[in-house]
Amino acid sequence: MSGPQSRRSGPVGVGIIGAGVISEQYLDNLTTFPDVRVVAIGDLFPEAAKARAAEYGVPVAGEVDVVLANDDVDIVVNLTIPQVHAEVGLAAIAAGKHVYNEKPIALDSDSAAQLLLAADQANLRVGAAPDTFLGAGAQAVRRAVVRGDIGVPQTALTLMQQPGPESWHPNPAFLFQRGAGPLFDIGPYYLTALIQLFGAVSEVAAISGKARAARVVGSGPRAGETFTVDVPTHISAGLGFADGRSATSIYSFDSPLKRTLFELTGTEATLGVPDPNDFGGDLLIRARDDEDWRILDSTRTISGRGTGVLDMARAIRENRPHRASGALAAHVLDIMVGAIDAAEHHQVVTLSSNVEPAELLPDDWDPHSATW
Repeated sequence: MSGPQSRRSGPVGVGIIGAGVISEQYLDNLTTFPDVRVVAIGDLFPEAAKARAAEYGVPVAGEVDVVLANDDVDIVVNLTIPQVHAEVGLAAIAAGKHVYNEKPIALDSDSAAQLLLAADQANLRVGAAPDTFLGAGAQAVRRAVVRGDIGVPQTALTLMQQPGPESWHPNPAFLFQRGAGPLFDIGPYYLTALIQLFGAVSEVAAISGKARAARVVGSGPRAGETFTVDVPTHISAGLGFADGRSATSIYSFDSPLKRTLFELTGTEATLGVPDPNDFGGDLLIRARDDEDWRILDSTRTISGRGTGVLDMARAIRENRPHRASGALAAHVLDIMVGAIDAAEHHQVVTLSSNVEPAELLPDDWDPHSATW
């Protein structure tokens, strides 16, 4: 849906709510895209918003209302903690703004559906992270599959292991609360990438665990503080896709070994996919009779977090669907909620939502060019 803001000309105005750690990555990119203009930053802590605005030359900063009530803001980029993603998103819709939520789009499927319905009724758009599938690496993977480089894709294997973010994040407790943990924090990158390759997931089975009931902040002014772990910190999931293909995925904050893996197996070869948490990287391929991997393609990062906001802004102007859509994020949420439910009840969970892979970016797509 396009909203009333789509009638404007010139760069699309962006307002950011949430001036925390992730806002730096968004601002690093959004302030370099000529098709958008960051006009305001709001936060529950106005001084944090003002400090971030001063760092990036954003003209307006303060409390959340400096974004919601700002007539120059077309898209609200919601970088708050997961527990209030749906609440802030609904507030943006009520203020007449399109909204782009950080992942997850909401904590539960009903809240996500409510947000999408409110936007539809207001003729506004919802977008959501992750947008890494718009990076050069993921786009090259899809093109390799379309070309038939691995034959007919059959299965996927994904793995993300690490000790957990408490060692480096100055305020990590929220990453171990409802709406986070390795599945909700890292899983969206892998699940979104899988949907682009295999389509919608129809069923999920899972086993979960939690290595420790409490963890310790490892850096920053709160170093040494102990906080409670409220969610599983290890998830092993089996995914069945609507077309009959399958994937096995592991997400863990319980491993001393840091490791990521994403392999896509076809009838003729296996493709080593770049880390879906990144926007570029090498594509590796190993055919049936190969003795080792070889590089199929090397891609570089040309833009990072915020690329989905840019595509959404251009889509508003061009009156076309945006790629990092609310429907895509809602289906990813359904998969994750289904995995938690499957693990808790020791059963396979059937999903009712559906979504199609997003359209590939054009070959000449350039985030740093002005398109109007």
